[in-house]
Amino acid sequence: MINGFAINIDSFQVLMKMWIVLLLLSVFSETVICYSHGKVEVACGDMTPQHGHDPSTKNPPFNIIADKSQLSPGDEIKVTLSMASSEGKHYFKGFLIEARNAGNLSEKVGSFKLISPGISQLLTCDSKEGSAVSHTDKSQKTEVQVIWVAPSNSPSSVQFLVTVAQGYKEYWVKSPGPVVSQNGVAPPPQTTFGGSIGAQTTTSSILSRSFTSEGCGSKKSCLRDPDGCDPQNDIACHFLSFRALGSSVMFELSGPAEGYVSFAISQDKWMGKDDVYLCFRDADRVEIKAAYVSGRTHPEYSSQNILKDTAWRLSDGVIQCSFRRDIILPPENLNRFSLDQMYYLFMAHGRAEDGRAHRHDRQPLISTYQTAITGPPEDLTGSRSPLLMKYHGAFMLIAWTSTVSAGVIMARYFKPDWPERNILGQKVWFQLHQMLMVLTVLLTLVGFVLPFMYRGGWSKVTHTHTHTHTHKCLLLLWWLVMFFMSDVMTFNISSGGPEVLAVCVIKHCHNQAVCFHDLVVTIFLGIHQQALFLPAPWSTGVLAAIVVWFVLADLVLEVHRRGFLPIGQ
Repeated sequence: MINGFAINIDSFQVLMKMWIVLLLLSVFSETVICYSHGKVEVACGDMTPQHGHDPSTKNPPFNIIADKSQLSPGDEIKVTLSMASSEGKHYFKGFLIEARNAGNLSEKVGSFKLISPGISQLLTCDSKEGSAVSHTDKSQKTEVQVIWVAPSNSPSSVQFLVTVAQGYKEYWVKSPGPVVSQNGVAPPPQTTFGGSIGAQTTTSSILSRSFTSEGCGSKKSCLRDPDGCDPQNDIACHFLSFRALGSSVMFELSGPAEGYVSFAISQDKWMGKDDVYLCFRDADRVEIKAAYVSGRTHPEYSSQNILKDTAWRLSDGVIQCSFRRDIILPPENLNRFSLDQMYYLFMAHGRAEDGRAHRHDRQPLISTYQTAITGPPEDLTGSRSPLLMKYHGAFMLIAWTSTVSAGVIMARYFKPDWPERNILGQKVWFQLHQMLMVLTVLLTLVGFVLPFMYRGGWSKVTHTHTHTHTHKCLLLLWWLVMFFMSDVMTFNISSGGPEVLAVCVIKHCHNQAVCFHDLVVTIFLGIHQQALFLPAPWSTGVLAAIVVWFVLADLVLEVHRRGFLPIGQ
């Protein structure tokens, strides 16, 4: 009996343990089934899944964007939640999307409509039907889209919030999404939340329409190229606008580019030590970054997220992006300029590869004068050709296409016509030839110094502008040839007889030929310098016509000198 009783007790204990296990399993499975079906009204308030684990501290692998940045009562805005990271899992299982008053994040706003009922469902939170959207099952998803409808009593700004779960232990809570605001209302600063890493994530909206130049000079400051263009009507328009919104500044940037458009604020007109902002094209998306340029180098991207309300648009090869930035940033934001000062503005564009900006395709557009970023609205002007480089090009073209050619023709063809005419003891042809050549040297000397003043020294050689280096080397060769020409004709002639004179004349003619060919190549390379910003292909055509004219004139005069073409007889 005792043994039987012991067996019965043991059996009873085993049964009790099994019953407890089954009870716990049934409760657990009921919980899992409940949340896997997306009936998560219990999480409507703090948006936290009842999983008994802490939220993930890794960067969120997803994006949430809205197709509009501004709203009116009754507007329908498409909200897209999608995977963004190529690392780790490429899907999510559960989600919860809500829209709340950006000024009071405890207040839910508006209602949702479904686009894909198979994977999403409406929830009733705070007795508001359709005030949230969640998943319908635990299947793997890469994207979900819903429609949010703005109520008639919509607040000035609305922010979308999202909780995303990749698994039972891996989820992100209440990550902040884009902010949409009523027309003319400045959006409030974005808020971060405990248990969320939204502060480390930049979520962008999609601009519903192009930027416009309306209000330039009256409501916002604008820098445009061509001057006066409108990005809404001209796809070739490079456009930058900014206006103060409370304690921040709203920027708009637009322009045609293969890889990126960018602008910088600078304390001078030299590239280097500048606060830079870039909008990169990445397939069918745009990534917006803050960076710093220490010199003529690649930008150094900021590791801190200082941009708010980012939005972008791609259309017909034009990249457009907008964002807000606080006027004053905390001290830990190194290399970021305070926006309450006067700055020059740079605007550039170019190619990009793997998120790395290449050298700009054209000389940056630089504002004519410094402007106050938070000051009164202005319609700014700028130039892609610095004044020093314009003078460089003007002096060189005058010297090499006018005075030097006239001096050569004077010495070669007019010498026989004025054999006995003297001025101050020298023949007329030689006086004119000498005067033109001295003027050529002086113009060239001044023009030669100006690029060094602009660059601040001899610029480094890179694979992207080797033709610039070639242009400089050919110019140095010209100076060397000019030195030997002056040496031969000035010092040796006076100290020798007829034989020395003949040798000097031959050397002089040889150096003249070398000098002419060097000049032609140098000029053709020079007119394509970005800093000159000459219109192509017209500049090349005009220069080619000048060279052809000089060759034809030389040929006609040579034929005439030999008696084959009696001009004027």
